[in-house]
Amino acid sequence: MTVTLLGATEIRRLAAELDVTPTKKLGQNFVVDANTVRKIVHAGAVRPGERVVEVGPGLGSLTLAILEAGATVTAVEIDHRLAARLPQTAADHGVPADALTVVDADALRVTELPGDPTVLVANLPYNVSVPVLLHFMETFPSLQRGVVMVQAEVGERLAAPPGSKAYGTPSVKAAWYGPWRLAGTISRQVFWPVPNVDSVLVAFERSTESRGDEALRLATFRIVDAAFQQRRKMLRQALAGVFGGSSAEASAVLERAGVAPTSRGEQLRIEDFVKIAQAQAASLES
Repeated sequence: MTVTLLGATEIRRLAAELDVTPTKKLGQNFVVDANTVRKIVHAGAVRPGERVVEVGPGLGSLTLAILEAGATVTAVEIDHRLAARLPQTAADHGVPADALTVVDADALRVTELPGDPTVLVANLPYNVSVPVLLHFMETFPSLQRGVVMVQAEVGERLAAPPGSKAYGTPSVKAAWYGPWRLAGTISRQVFWPVPNVDSVLVAFERSTESRGDEALRLATFRIVDAAFQQRRKMLRQALAGVFGGSSAEASAVLERAGVAPTSRGEQLRIEDFVKIAQAQAASLES
């Protein structure tokens, strides 16, 4: 199939037709450059025949680039006008009807996706990018890899290694599912309207081995939250609340996990936080 992409003029015409004005509330900035959407698809290594889920397709510029690569797309769109118009836009640009499925819903509330997509590709709204990513990684184990365009500051946090200034709660929680890396920068000038922040691409792959069950994930994430809520404090103090308000108990669990009680959350890898959660579970059982 031959798919044609949207240009800046057509994007503005579509927006006017639908009476859509990009809003800060929904974090909408539409990509109006064909080379950029192809760059995103290339960074995601999208292959023919793959099932891709796209979050926030908007007017369809990235959607068409994914379809051009030969993949099928499940697009999740919260704006009813955009969701209703997208199939027609796709058809107008050479896309067979069975290649695109539109889910008219809030991505943060979606719990089922048709086709069990294995790849996530998205231009994510700045205000919900991390919650959406974590929700999709938790809810859809079929997702094996992907690439997302996010605000540069958010992307740097997701891909940050332990000990770096950007390392924090999003870095650790994302790492539960596998490695994340920066995969390119995006010019502000390819967006309409032009945002006042820089954007980057972040790529990820799901680890082949699970770190543990849902109970362990929840316990680990509670510990991560506590560690970074007071990131300047030593872990024996920062985690006291998780261990019944006792820094002595926190120290005992940390030592059992092989983690120095005087260390800080920003120094620990996801593996260390998992060991702390496992040590806590063991102490409760004994």
